[in-house]
Amino acid sequence: MGTILLGLLKAFLIGGLICMIGEILVLKTKLTPARILVGYIVAGVILSAVGLYGPLAQFAEAGATIPLTGFGHALVTGVKRAIQEIGFMGAFTGGLTNTAAGIAAAVFFGALAAMVFKPKAKS
Repeated sequence: MGTILLGLLKAFLIGGLICMIGEILVLKTKLTPARILVGYIVAGVILSAVGLYGPLAQFAEAGATIPLTGFGHALVTGVKRAIQEIGFMGAFTGGLTNTAAGIAAAVFFGALAAMVFKPKAKS
């Protein structure tokens, strides 16, 4: 039971810190939410490429893999694995292979939400 609570605490603290940084960027800068989201993905890619995000993801588990920085990390790990397995072409296919389930879920649930809630264009 103590191990589960410790894991939940780590995930909550690290995930909360990542979200807090995003909220500060929304409130204190003129960056659009879209730019912040892309910045998170790019930060995950860069931190993973230099070897910093992997240990954080192992430590915080879902607290680091669920936010968009985790998506960037998943892209990099997929590319690295595919390059080792199939060579140069893995640089083009590995990221999508590693993140296909998340992308498919986002498209499916986005389409489902659009059908249920009937979104309207901004005026």
